[in-house]
Amino acid sequence: MEYEKIKQLMSDMSDSKLTAINIDFPDGTKISMKKENEKEIVVKSNVQDKVKSNSTKKEESIDEKTDLKGNIVKSPMVGTFYIKPSPTSSPYVEIGTNIKKGETLCIIEAMKLMNEIQSEYSGKITEIFVEDGSPVEYGTELFRIE
Repeated sequence: MEYEKIKQLMSDMSDSKLTAINIDFPDGTKISMKKENEKEIVVKSNVQDKVKSNSTKKEESIDEKTDLKGNIVKSPMVGTFYIKPSPTSSPYVEIGTNIKKGETLCIIEAMKLMNEIQSEYSGKITEIFVEDGSPVEYGTELFRIE
């Protein structure tokens, strides 16, 4: 998707009363936008592009706990956490699983849409903080990857 179209979409979102939107385009592009506060919109696409409006230039970063090693993967949305693609399938990951950046970690169901959450890190899953089928909030810690 072109940068100008993304900017227009952000502007339209800013002017509307919507607080969040997820869009899947036929070409495979996925965009998720959520208003963090009244002056800021976060845009995420499946290619990990992040753009913020109203001259907010600081980069978003994943918080790391200082007393423990590893990277924390947090929920990018409100929904229901699923570690498996279906109830009879095996989990995407388990503690001890080695993963690569871009691999699917879990699914978060939001408004009957299944959103695959992909890893931003390569490494080994050392902790899973949420149980399968549990509700999660934006920013809920899901996994620790070392």
